[in-house]
Amino acid sequence: MEVKVAKSAGFCFGVERAMQKVYAQIEENADKKIYTFGPIIHNDEVVKELEEKGVTVLHSIEELEKVPKGILIIRSHGVAKDIYDRMEKAGFTCIDATCPFVKRIHNIVRKESSEGKKIVIVGNAGHPEVEGIRGWCETQSDIIESEEEALQYQNADDREICIVSQTTFNYNKFKDIVEIFQKKGYDINVVNTICNATEERQTEAREIAAEVDAMIVIGGTHSSNTRKLYEICKQECENTHFIQTLDDLHLELPKSVRLVGITAGASTPNNIIEEVQNYVRINF
Repeated sequence: MEVKVAKSAGFCFGVERAMQKVYAQIEENADKKIYTFGPIIHNDEVVKELEEKGVTVLHSIEELEKVPKGILIIRSHGVAKDIYDRMEKAGFTCIDATCPFVKRIHNIVRKESSEGKKIVIVGNAGHPEVEGIRGWCETQSDIIESEEEALQYQNADDREICIVSQTTFNYNKFKDIVEIFQKKGYDINVVNTICNATEERQTEAREIAAEVDAMIVIGGTHSSNTRKLYEICKQECENTHFIQTLDDLHLELPKSVRLVGITAGASTPNNIIEEVQNYVRINF
């Protein structure tokens, strides 16, 4: 059995940076309470490991206001401006682990909205990154997740629109949605804020899935970028499997299968990728 692992699989720059910030706080402030606002990254295994090291996940401002003060780490997905302000007012020492690429979007929407433009965020409604971006807009903001929603969108007052994207959104879908807005004739300013690592990961996943007999996508069940990798791979290879860890892999491969591809989301640790890779090589 030949196994092809995507070179881009595993931690991206933003996730690696966020993890380093958490580990630095664990090492330097062992005597203090350490919290993250929401899971630092979308990977249950990583969150469990950090909890074992004394890092507590807080899920809301209400929860934040009830716990003893300490060090509060802002997750890689970022948070809305008002939450950021309330954290500091509550008396926590805030460490900002927001991915710099996400932070760039915050700055873009704050500037564009302050100039009176509407903001359209192409992304998944309810995702923490999207909610965080929305929280930096000073004017109306709308979330568009699909071509259908783009077709139904109405710009009633004909104001200029600034379109940005969730960093991990499907690049091809983003282009299709933008094209719909362009055909509507709206006055738009498009800023492609999908990070390069996401585009590279999606492109490589599509290429590998197109040539293999079976494809394995590894990542957290709540990970938006991993779900999109799965969708992309499934389009190219029907025999695609989405797992979080090796324990989820229930793979039955016919003897005709000669090549298996593996990719992983931006929040997947290398040890999990290696474990799956070794298992497939040894057992098939």
